[in-house]
Amino acid sequence: MIEDSDDDAQLMLRELRRIGYDVDSQRIEIAEELRSALASHHWDLVLCDYSLPHLDPPQALEIIKSTGLDLPFIIVSGTIGEESAISALKAGAHDFIIKGKYARLGPAIERELGEALVRRQRRQAEIDLREKEKLLSEAQRIGHIGSWSYDIPTGSLQFSDEMYRLLDILPQNFDHSIDSFLGLIYPEDQPPAEVWVRQLREGRQVKELDIRLLTKDGELRYLQCRGAISFDAAGHPSRFVGTAQDISERKLSELQIRQQLARLTALRIIDQAITSSFDMRFTLDIVLSQVVNQLQVDAADILLLDSTGQFLELQATHGFRTPTFRTARTGITDSLAGRVVTQQKGINIMDLSEVSDKLLATQLAGENFVSYYGIPLVTKGKVQGVLEIFHRVPLLTYPEWIDFLETLAGQAAIAIDNATLFKHLQRSNFEIEHAYDATIEGWSHALDLRDRETEGHTLRVTEMAVDLARAAGLDQESLVHLRRGGLLHDIGKLGVPDNVLLKPGPLTEEEWSIMRMHPQFAHDWLVQIDYLRKSLEIPFCHHEKWDGSGYPRGLKGEAIPLASRIFAYADVWDALTSDRPYRPAWPPGRALEYIRQNSGIHFDPSLLDMFVEYIQIHPEDQHSGG
Repeated sequence: MIEDSDDDAQLMLRELRRIGYDVDSQRIEIAEELRSALASHHWDLVLCDYSLPHLDPPQALEIIKSTGLDLPFIIVSGTIGEESAISALKAGAHDFIIKGKYARLGPAIERELGEALVRRQRRQAEIDLREKEKLLSEAQRIGHIGSWSYDIPTGSLQFSDEMYRLLDILPQNFDHSIDSFLGLIYPEDQPPAEVWVRQLREGRQVKELDIRLLTKDGELRYLQCRGAISFDAAGHPSRFVGTAQDISERKLSELQIRQQLARLTALRIIDQAITSSFDMRFTLDIVLSQVVNQLQVDAADILLLDSTGQFLELQATHGFRTPTFRTARTGITDSLAGRVVTQQKGINIMDLSEVSDKLLATQLAGENFVSYYGIPLVTKGKVQGVLEIFHRVPLLTYPEWIDFLETLAGQAAIAIDNATLFKHLQRSNFEIEHAYDATIEGWSHALDLRDRETEGHTLRVTEMAVDLARAAGLDQESLVHLRRGGLLHDIGKLGVPDNVLLKPGPLTEEEWSIMRMHPQFAHDWLVQIDYLRKSLEIPFCHHEKWDGSGYPRGLKGEAIPLASRIFAYADVWDALTSDRPYRPAWPPGRALEYIRQNSGIHFDPSLLDMFVEYIQIHPEDQHSGG
């Protein structure tokens, strides 16, 4: 109670108690007392006399406002006029009462206490709302979720603070129209976004929209928009309220997973090529295809060091516009690829126009390449060549990109090493086989020299048997084994004593039994040599006959190996049409008639027509004499 008269104060307290209030009060007269009372106690209202010598209502109201308290302030005065009362109300007083007319005091206090409660509740609600808005804003910031609304009839937008941050814009620089919003979206994503907005305008409930946008610092940000449409009383779409969430981390994770899977698949494809083929060009074409696709570059090639180690030769290309790119050899002393070889480390050139490689510039004319990356192909500590990458825009590399490039280069080096080893192995095998075959031919020649009656017979009959076998449809491997077997068909005669083998007259029965042992001798010697085991059929079975009367085992019909059945035609033909000390050579016609007569006895009858046709179209084999 701001009152200088204790009597007037007691009158008001009596009235308050009369109407049922339990009153705790304090009477003050000066400003300091008012400040002290407000600070030390919780009050429900202030009753203030208008005319006081040391503290008037406007001053009291200012002091109360300065504390932040919202207390009902009622003026009780016997001298206040109408104008003064209006001024006091404008200054913040809530009511005024004339002293002595206390009948209005109770209702006035009750009303003002009620309104004060409403004001406190409203303020608390506003505080709660602001706190909730703050919490929502913080949650949106933490979750990277912005909220927005789209007024469909007007086309205007409203954004939350987080929405501005997600879009990387300032409120004052944005006109909040739907077209401006679409203009922020990454160009490739604008068409589906425009379709999505058109469906909103039509009142169709839409699915989520994933969009990208570029921030001011060049970051590619992924947003996912979703929400719901509300309709007016007439059923027309009026408003869309939705959210936009930053899903960049999720998208980047998905992209990284897809990239890793793609790269693992690429490595598997290269591994399969390396293990399934020794064709270096085929494997390197696959490697370059994966390099271009997985590293997202325009072109790539592989150069290999020649045997001198001074020049690089082009082995494979991918992605070049010019088909005759790099037909010349490249020296290692005056080229980018040569620098890669000599330095044995990768070279990255962001601007090829700044490089003084005249040969490369000539070869790249028309390609419009800007960037270059060269990496050495190394296996077992030795540089095999260079993998070069070309790009028509600046090539921005990053650690994972370089790591995968080095992995692909390693695969290419392995492919080159495997193919080189296989090539060397093929050469070695060829040389070994050639040496074996030369040795076999030497053996056969030695046999002919020992048995001068049949000199030249071995080579002639072998070549004829190979021709016949080829006509019969035998594959190349079988022909190789047949030729070796033909050259060695009489190798067993090395076990026949000279007095039997070189006897000028007829052989006795005992001598024939020794002679007939030479196929078995051949088998026993050759079966121990793995290289010649598949060539045993002719040395072991060339004296077997179709009717089973041959030797050494008396095989009959198709029990005789096909190679031996074919060889029998050539062997007998050459023997009949060649001179022998004991008879002259038969004419071809007589020899052919003999073979016809013995078809089904000595010879396989199913091969007769083929043999006759061969003799007719090969007159050089119809010899008589030596």
